[in-house]
Amino acid sequence: MNNNPLDLQTFRAQFVADLKTKGRSTATILAYSKDIDQLLEFVKKDKVISPENLTTEQIEAFKTSLANDNYTAKSISRKLNSIKTFCRFLISLEAIKTSPAAPVTHPKYDIKPPRILTKMEYRSLRDVCRDDVRVYAIVELLLQTGIRIGELANLNLEDIDTDKLAIRAYESHSQRQVPLNKAAQQSLAAYLKIRPKTKSKTAFVTKTGKPFLIRNIRTAIDRFFKLSDIKDAKVNDLRHTFIAHQLASGTPLTLISKLVGHKRLSTTEKYLEIVKSKEIAPATLEEL
Repeated sequence: MNNNPLDLQTFRAQFVADLKTKGRSTATILAYSKDIDQLLEFVKKDKVISPENLTTEQIEAFKTSLANDNYTAKSISRKLNSIKTFCRFLISLEAIKTSPAAPVTHPKYDIKPPRILTKMEYRSLRDVCRDDVRVYAIVELLLQTGIRIGELANLNLEDIDTDKLAIRAYESHSQRQVPLNKAAQQSLAAYLKIRPKTKSKTAFVTKTGKPFLIRNIRTAIDRFFKLSDIKDAKVNDLRHTFIAHQLASGTPLTLISKLVGHKRLSTTEKYLEIVKSKEIAPATLEEL
């Protein structure tokens, strides 16, 4: 083992830097960072400072404390995953020989399938937000193209063509081109006509001309979900809906995977069972 006297906090900073170097998403890095901070705060009472002093028993105790604090099994599992990844990083630096997190098991929990909006639901959503030109364009783009909310917020004016979008490389996601159907083209054109004049190159902006941030986009669409009485739906469900309905319409799996930017075809294939189980009626891009 290396005799380097670095403490856990220093290794934690190196771990975060390593995640950035590997191109992990901002959300992933933030989550890992907070999870490790939470663990280190928990073991502070035992005066654990260096990596070799971190034990399996302490991680098990941390897991138990999370459950006692009413964290969901899914959240606990995610935090354990962060800790296990951190321990593997420590091994790679020879700060420890074996991972104290390896014997700790993940709590079991049911993975909910993606929420797929019905035709009635997504038509209702479109109806209630039609008078808000900006939100309507956003909903249409998410629903008609299946792009990620981060990709939409990251769109610049120069990325928009008449019949397609150029999705630039975004964190761990590669660049690609996405076609626009008539519904998406029309809603986007209507928004660009009333878009506030600003020096910002970002396509979607606030009334004062500042970039329309992801969290604000979520808040805006959540409000319209409530107005249209659509229960338990989130912004990402518009992307899920696009994928499911295109599969139901017979669009080739490989094409859909390419359009939505999945890294692995297996990710797209998971939607096949959902389509079969829910008996989703076929819908063309124009019908969405």
